[in-house]
Amino acid sequence: MEASLTNLSSLLFEHPSGDTEPLVHTIAETRTAGEVRTDARRVAEVLEIAPGDAVAIGLPNGPDLLGAMFGVWLAGGVLVPMNPRQTPVELSAFIEAVKPAAIVTASGIERRQSTTHADDVALITFTSGTTGQPKPIMHTHAGYLELLDRVLAPLKGDTSERAPQTRKPSANLIPVSMALNAGIYNTLFGLRAGAPLVIMEQFDPTVCAELVRRFQIRSTVLPPAAIAALTDSEVSDLTPLKYVRSITASLSPLQARRFQQKFSTFVLNSYGQAEIGEVIGWTSADARDFPAKIGAVGRPHAGVDIRFDTDGCLLVRPPTIALGLDGRTDDDGYVNTGDIAILDEDGFVWIEGRQTDLINRGGNKIFPDAVEEVLLLHPNVFDVAVVATPDERLGEVPVAVIVGDKVDDEMLVAHCREYLTPYKVPVSFAWVESLPRNAAGKLLRKEIAASLTSDA
Repeated sequence: MEASLTNLSSLLFEHPSGDTEPLVHTIAETRTAGEVRTDARRVAEVLEIAPGDAVAIGLPNGPDLLGAMFGVWLAGGVLVPMNPRQTPVELSAFIEAVKPAAIVTASGIERRQSTTHADDVALITFTSGTTGQPKPIMHTHAGYLELLDRVLAPLKGDTSERAPQTRKPSANLIPVSMALNAGIYNTLFGLRAGAPLVIMEQFDPTVCAELVRRFQIRSTVLPPAAIAALTDSEVSDLTPLKYVRSITASLSPLQARRFQQKFSTFVLNSYGQAEIGEVIGWTSADARDFPAKIGAVGRPHAGVDIRFDTDGCLLVRPPTIALGLDGRTDDDGYVNTGDIAILDEDGFVWIEGRQTDLINRGGNKIFPDAVEEVLLLHPNVFDVAVVATPDERLGEVPVAVIVGDKVDDEMLVAHCREYLTPYKVPVSFAWVESLPRNAAGKLLRKEIAASLTSDA
């Protein structure tokens, strides 16, 4: 059983690490490339699936999950990552939607009847579900390799006229769940770059700092929630980390600057979606030449075209798109991202917010993210969501739903007015124990807004 160069399993079996070299690390263990390859071959043999069969994997982050992923591809199957922390009701609905031939968990392998997919389908992920039911997205082997190379190529640079690099790539830290597309993407990205992997079972600021130091990690990816957690933690040093690429959700310029000021580490923002991959991002050259642009998501990658509709919504035409866009592509091949954005004079894209999240207060437009980052500066606010509620006179107005130590509304209003124009200040504040988020950490605003209506 050999890995085809057009199959994602080639990223493991064609990786430059020899069988005796370390390939994957956690805080507690290390496995060699040979051990992971052996794990993948064993999984491929015991799965007993036909080409195109879906296999759901619900294992915690770590080497076992890595071996199982590549075992599925080596056997010709379709990987469907499954979050092991889902409730029984959520798991039942997930399995009914996926119809896998096998379910792999820590308890073993459960066999079922499967829907067979085309041979070139490698991976099925789901949209975030922040505005409705999550929808399945199908990635092909060739398409996913293009997603990786689209971002990796400018980072490698043109090596045709200079000596090949002798220094091995820095270890690639995986700080997010590999049940998410972001976790899988960054795992495969590291392998495509020829790097070893450092996998976190779950994010913790102290563990992250220890792994960065132990494995001398010079660049990594972090979601906005992890960036904020590190900034607010007791961790004071992330040496030798030089660059962080923000993933999974929009990172505000304020949070990017706070992180950079504390750790002297530049935040290379980026932009993408599960269906289209990363389409806009930074390079190290941009970071050097445009330091004042921190907070922008970067400039379009090579081969990516962008334009804007009359409402300022970003439209993107990438080289490759996944299956399952359900009419979001126009006649010219542009995908409607659903995000309002602007393009500056140097070609940098700035995301203002989701079109569906926009609050229209009597004609004045408010993006919740801008209000939330101001409220998070208050010491009593630990987490916050700003959503729209109906208003007879203005149509809709902003309300803040807050997790934290309760203070008087007047104090929060005064705090907001230091940073915001008056129409952006929330009209009221509700205090709750927690806010609903999806597995990627994104706020479920529709659910939050509905809870306000039901409590009224």
